[in-house]
Amino acid sequence: MSYRIGVDIGGTFTDFCVFNEASGELHSLKVLSTPEEPGSEVIEGVRQIRSRFGVEPGEVAYFTHGTTVGINTVIQRKGVRLCLFATEGFCDVLELARLKMPDPYDLFSRRPAPLVTRERVFPIKERIAPDGSIDEPLDEESVRIALANAKRAGAEGIVVSLLHAYRNPTHEEAVKAIVSGLAPEMFVCCSSEVWPIIREYERTVTAVVSGYVQPRVAFYLSSLEAALKGAGIGAVPLITKSNGGVMSAELGKRHAVQMLLSGTASGVIGASHVARLCGLKNAMSLDIGGTSADMALIVEGQPQYGIGEQVGDFPVFIPTVSVTSVGEGGGSIAWVDPFGVLKVGPESAGSTPGPACYGKGGTRATITDAFAVCGFIGQSGLGYNAVQIDLGRAKAAVGEIAARLKLGLQEAAEAIIKVAVSGTFVEVSKLVSRYGVDPRDFALIAFGGAGPMLAAFLARELGIAQVVVPTTPGVLSAFGGLIADIKNDFIKTVYLDVGPGLEVELRRGFAELLDQAVRWLRDEQGFRDAYTLLYSADMRYRGQSFEIETPLEAAWIESALWERIAEAFHRQHEQIYDYCDRAAPAQIINLRLIILGPSPKPEFKPLPASDAAPRPEKSALVYYDGKVRPVPLYARSTLLAGQRFAGPAVIAQDDCTTCIPDGFDVRVDAYGNLLLRYGA
Repeated sequence: MSYRIGVDIGGTFTDFCVFNEASGELHSLKVLSTPEEPGSEVIEGVRQIRSRFGVEPGEVAYFTHGTTVGINTVIQRKGVRLCLFATEGFCDVLELARLKMPDPYDLFSRRPAPLVTRERVFPIKERIAPDGSIDEPLDEESVRIALANAKRAGAEGIVVSLLHAYRNPTHEEAVKAIVSGLAPEMFVCCSSEVWPIIREYERTVTAVVSGYVQPRVAFYLSSLEAALKGAGIGAVPLITKSNGGVMSAELGKRHAVQMLLSGTASGVIGASHVARLCGLKNAMSLDIGGTSADMALIVEGQPQYGIGEQVGDFPVFIPTVSVTSVGEGGGSIAWVDPFGVLKVGPESAGSTPGPACYGKGGTRATITDAFAVCGFIGQSGLGYNAVQIDLGRAKAAVGEIAARLKLGLQEAAEAIIKVAVSGTFVEVSKLVSRYGVDPRDFALIAFGGAGPMLAAFLARELGIAQVVVPTTPGVLSAFGGLIADIKNDFIKTVYLDVGPGLEVELRRGFAELLDQAVRWLRDEQGFRDAYTLLYSADMRYRGQSFEIETPLEAAWIESALWERIAEAFHRQHEQIYDYCDRAAPAQIINLRLIILGPSPKPEFKPLPASDAAPRPEKSALVYYDGKVRPVPLYARSTLLAGQRFAGPAVIAQDDCTTCIPDGFDVRVDAYGNLLLRYGA
């Protein structure tokens, strides 16, 4: 018998999803995260999986892992001390950035200090022209001087980002070779290796973030590999990536920037699977954990992707699942500002000390405490009995907020919930505006430990008619990593006018990308089965400053159907901006290629069906919409396919609690997903 295990580390809990390949049975588990000892929660989970489910380490054939080590390193600014080598005359690239104010409504707002401050940026005498030709040869003496200065500055690593290296990386490669020869102990990375894109700031900041986290991520992954081996798990660990795929841990040590948003992306991949299973054309994922709420759009069963996603204080320009986040998770702390206004987040109680109701030392009110005071949670076990709800501590914490606001205890608790919903509402509005869509055309897929708790309240405000709660919503991110494909992105800057004569450069550019992609999949990942290729191009009207990604079909490239390529761009531009100009000349700036090596997907057995009305376990007194009312509490494990009931209701299960106000009708589908319809 063999098993597949997916793991996702969150701010409060670490989630495990265990799939029995022979029986199709799915198990899940949560253990408290240990930020002070990253990785130890994984080993503790493996131990509990063995004791709870009888899974021997030697039976684990597939192991995927999403980690927050990289993003936490950036947020906490605990990476290595870096120096940057830049083309002489361009050493202010990180300081200048894009000259944008962080908050246009705050005249005193300041851009965050770069990860490499100006005194640790050193010039290299050289110059590559925009077409890739060498305008000024590399001065090797300037490299030696820069290295000596970097050593005096206490550098632990060096990032090399030279002008126009996306066109011709020879100077960057030569600088790296010189540094490695003179200081072999020094960590060095080149911007052209990390992500060879046009625009100096975007390429440089991405390379700097990569270099900043890479040694720490490499150490973590090496420790994880050793720990798994020591625990008897022989499967080679795969790491989930920001683009929704997976890669080997060994590759992750060299390309750490690709896994900065790995856990977030895994959740969206899991939600996409649920959307396809439920036959949803358009869906929005709502992943609420202990620290944040993350939203993403899923169209035709596929997540939407973007570049320039924010990681801590900095944009990173690698392809990622396009996610909007707000610091309002189940552990987000409620507070009252000096003007007497109630706020929620972004500070989180995390797993240590956690919400007050967890009884682990937390004293400040969180969203979870507010739901406990209102009576929605605490009626049954939570987090696989990793925590027990202490209502008295929750009331004490919320009571401090109530006193500041001069409200009753339950009124203050409901106010916390409403503020959290309001903050999430604002971020959803930003997300749908970016893609020019209406949230009312989408179903909401709620998951994470707190997603099903808040989803119905958010759906009411957004006018969303359908909410889907998967069978194991609390561990859907871990499940997403378990089903993710081996995947990588490749890019080449070309500058091509769309018109007759396009075909030679278009075919040559994609042929180069295809060669890189197949070598990566075969040689570095060891994948020998059939693969899938996805083509696209970053396009713009001539004279525009920025591009939009336009999907292309292989036949258009092979036959050089430039009219079809141009029309695809016009339609994409019109969808986003409600405007296009078919008479204006279009340009291709970057060619993009994605290669996918599909992983085996679990096949789930349908749930037993019943026409009988489900029986609640008990009745609970719950406060919402300004009054107390008796609400039936159902055990999720007792619900059968086809059963229906109406809100208000509370549905309890090991990994989360689903809260349903009145106005919603609930149906259990063939696979056990809860389908909530509002105003039906």
